[in-house]
Amino acid sequence: MAARLWQPLGLLVLIAVAAMLFSLAVGSAQLSIGQLWAVVQGQGDALARTMVVDLRLPRALSAFAVGGLLAVAGALMQVLLRNPLADPYVLGLSGGASIGALAAMLAGVGGVLISGSAFAGALFSTFLVFGLAHGSGGWTPSRLLLTGVVVAAGWGAVITLMLALSPAERLPGMLYWLMGDLSYARTPWPPLLLLLVICIGLIPLGRSLNVLARGPQQAAALGVDVRPLEWGIYITASLLTAAAVTTAGSIGFVGLVVPHLLRLLLGNDQRLILPACALAGGTLLVLADTLARTMIAPEQLPVGVITALLGVPTFLFLLYRSR
Repeated sequence: MAARLWQPLGLLVLIAVAAMLFSLAVGSAQLSIGQLWAVVQGQGDALARTMVVDLRLPRALSAFAVGGLLAVAGALMQVLLRNPLADPYVLGLSGGASIGALAAMLAGVGGVLISGSAFAGALFSTFLVFGLAHGSGGWTPSRLLLTGVVVAAGWGAVITLMLALSPAERLPGMLYWLMGDLSYARTPWPPLLLLLVICIGLIPLGRSLNVLARGPQQAAALGVDVRPLEWGIYITASLLTAAAVTTAGSIGFVGLVVPHLLRLLLGNDQRLILPACALAGGTLLVLADTLARTMIAPEQLPVGVITALLGVPTFLFLLYRSR
């Protein structure tokens, strides 16, 4: 059993390291393997060290953290709803977090207050979606998904209104941030630490999540305390989404495609899927961000554009295969 879990994770770790090294070497100014190795050893010329240590490494680590956070949040929401279409973007969590962060930006605050506002927005959006979806007979996954889509559309309208009323000098930066932007991500350690802590904290819950994925009635019959577990998933997904939105803006399809693809390849054991989502989601966003900053270098594209261009055809292909 341990070998079945660790072998794919070991392969994903190797792929993640290779993607990280590729991201450090590629850009508007290319670095050879020798130059990169010299920087790793603390040698090399000052320009190469500045390029890698001060510019590319923080951005690559931030991209890995954001991709992992979104993929794990999507995997948790898909377990909760037992629906592969569930993810923070579709269910309105990203929209709520974006509104919270934009409101903090317009108020002129920064740092921790933006993160707190994004978390509050994501959590409020979660409560709103589940409250509206709760009918006389309780909520169902399909009702919850449809409610989330409607709420997400409503958040989009509110975001448009906020942009229309924003000062002209702040508008370009806010628009670029909403499309998903890692250009100013210089502090990767908080989201990386959060990703690590959440993944470690989910390990003891793997068996309970496996049972919950089969349905709340069956989980309750097998001794799982369903309601606290569901609320834990709500709050954890909101926290992960808020951290991702605060770091890089609104990025779609990572939390939708990565868990769905991994379940097709690795099965539905959450003890394997959740850490695999952290590694695969991080790797995907590192490669997408590398493509975003090199495709039309020296100009840069928002990474959210790349994930949408990659995610839409991939998900349509997966839907076609799953018919």
